[in-house]
Amino acid sequence: MSKLTLKNIAAHFKVSISTVSKAINDSHEISQKLKAKIQKFAQENHYKPNKVAINLRNRSTRNIGVVIPNILNYFFVQVLYGIEQVANNRGYNIISCASNQSIEKEAKTLELLSYGSVDGLIISSVATESQIKNHAEGMKELVDSQIPIAMFDRVTDLIDCDKVIVDDFEAGYKATKYFLDTGCQTIAIVTPIDHTEISRFRTEGYKKALKERNIPFDEKLILPVGIDDDLEFLLSFILNDNQIDGILAFDEITTVKVMTIVKARGYQVPNDISIIGFTNGQLSKYVTPSLTMVSQHGAYIGETVANLLINRLENKEVPEPFETRVVKTSLIVRDSTRKIPMD
Repeated sequence: MSKLTLKNIAAHFKVSISTVSKAINDSHEISQKLKAKIQKFAQENHYKPNKVAINLRNRSTRNIGVVIPNILNYFFVQVLYGIEQVANNRGYNIISCASNQSIEKEAKTLELLSYGSVDGLIISSVATESQIKNHAEGMKELVDSQIPIAMFDRVTDLIDCDKVIVDDFEAGYKATKYFLDTGCQTIAIVTPIDHTEISRFRTEGYKKALKERNIPFDEKLILPVGIDDDLEFLLSFILNDNQIDGILAFDEITTVKVMTIVKARGYQVPNDISIIGFTNGQLSKYVTPSLTMVSQHGAYIGETVANLLINRLENKEVPEPFETRVVKTSLIVRDSTRKIPMD
């Protein structure tokens, strides 16, 4: 064992990380027998607590770590802006890091930031549903080390902390309903985040809108796209085999790419194919035609999650119950979709 951690000790004794932390810190909440066993094991295996972090528990660095999946996604840029505005106004600095969709990099970043350089952490995790259980243990270790965490957008129920989420189910429903109201019948989804709960919730909203109009759900119209995939090649299968008249894309860059491919194949947007995307960024406004987008209000999410974390940092003595704030989306209608017919 190269370096003994609270997590290693917890696994050895089959107890929680919190129990190990309390035992090592001689808490009265743990039985004397278990406490003695854990302390002896830790001593014999040369456990060394993070003294930098311990020393900083009683004083503030006035730094907040922010870990996001992708700095190129305009939604996360908006969130960062909101976080920084609140942090600056309340006398804090932010240390921002991008995991670049890598769970390994995210884990290393969280470990690095926990070594006494920040008072708290704001995280949007890249972990998939299959990965999150193991990854959450590392985040629990941070919480047990008295480093408060707040999560946004990509969150997990396995961590007890403040959270800010988007109503993605309603967003998928609202966008699909608009397609249907404008006369579209065969609507495809292009998702670069297929492995996330966000994508699943949006797709469930899409299904609900179809069901209300008695339109059967077709799994073949859902197109997952990886970072290294050839979007033009994959999209051609859907366009060739179906009479697509609407496409819903789950991020801004993908939406722009989809429209470029559709136009290059000779389709008129929106007369032949209407397009709606997610994240109301600068690109969507200035392409031709301008894109109808779902706005997730990223700056507001950033402001909200920053305030939740700082409030908790500044009220450690009597912590309030954890909150989950749900942010509603808005559909910004532009020229890439048809207009709703007037009665």
